[in-house]
Amino acid sequence: MPLSEIAQATTSSRVPNIAANAAFVPIGIVTILLGPMLPSLSAQWSLSYGQAGSLFTAQFVASTAAVLLSGALIARLGFRFTINAGLLAMAVPLAALPFSSYPLGVACIALYGAGSGLAVPAANLLVAEVNPTCRSAALNRLNFSWSVGAVACPFLVAAAIRSHHITLLLASVSGFLLLVLLGIATMPWQSGGPAATPGNDGKTLAPINWGTSAFRVLGVLFFLYVGAENAFGGWVASYAKSLATFSNARAVMTPSFFYIALMIGRWLAPFLLRAVDDVKLARAGLLLACAGMAGLLLSHSMLPVVLSVSVAGMGFSAVYPITIALLSREFGPTASRIGSIMFTAANLGGASLPWLVGHVSDRFGSLTVGLGVPLVAGIVMYVLYAVQWGSAPRQVPA
Repeated sequence: MPLSEIAQATTSSRVPNIAANAAFVPIGIVTILLGPMLPSLSAQWSLSYGQAGSLFTAQFVASTAAVLLSGALIARLGFRFTINAGLLAMAVPLAALPFSSYPLGVACIALYGAGSGLAVPAANLLVAEVNPTCRSAALNRLNFSWSVGAVACPFLVAAAIRSHHITLLLASVSGFLLLVLLGIATMPWQSGGPAATPGNDGKTLAPINWGTSAFRVLGVLFFLYVGAENAFGGWVASYAKSLATFSNARAVMTPSFFYIALMIGRWLAPFLLRAVDDVKLARAGLLLACAGMAGLLLSHSMLPVVLSVSVAGMGFSAVYPITIALLSREFGPTASRIGSIMFTAANLGGASLPWLVGHVSDRFGSLTVGLGVPLVAGIVMYVLYAVQWGSAPRQVPA
């Protein structure tokens, strides 16, 4: 490609890249907000563990429905409209949440979950489309922007709780979302969606072999991974608060150590993949994650809790990107069509496993027992990786 065309492509992609990355910072905050807020919401609404777990279900069921809707919205109305619709759907209920009773609060959480289900796929597809020569690098930068918001969220909530300014915090995040929405609405770029054609250049779509073991195993892995990450990250603040050695503010900050380790691990993974096979790295990561989750269940003071959640985050970090890469490797040109099924399974896992933690905790009267759910999920994922790809591992390009 001539240098002039490269410069033109870079210029044309800069504005949508800025828009997507700006949107992903507050989206990262909102996506994990429920975990750090859960102790306060549980006290405010007098919730049992089971009722608290149902809040995660409301968020992720609504998000799953919105993910299914996002494809049609992108095709008909473009990326800009879909991203902004998602940002608006997050901003309004977020500002209303502090004034809500339990039933209305569930509706608010479901609505901002739906907003993320619209905006996240649209932003990912936008960045992939406008960066055809460097999709991986561009999507990694987008994920880093999400991580910035996710890492900051527990610290922001802890500071707001300490100063009794939760309402102000949620209003500020809502205002941040609306400000980004306004910026995206006024940014000059062509934001049409992908062409709605039956195939590539009129060619017949390749058939999908739905009966392969890889399809079944990947479906379970997507379900379990997102479920385990959200169950562990979502409940760790409540677990820390249940320990006598933690103040409320310190308990709320504990998920940040999980997300910091997750972010650092994903930054390191491309370097590790130059020397280590991808499947071996995923299996090693799952063992490390299981060790961290088991360590948390045995922890009763601040230092062991922080170390355990950090180890779990570092272990989880490379697993999901490698699983997505395996989807592409196993299914080639049909991966994009299968991907919608896999990401729906992932959202259903995010809806189910955090709820199951609450249900099991109620059943046995112990959150420690409930947090065995993501640990079991981690063990099952390790077994699936060992059985499906244990004999002939191949490396995914870093």
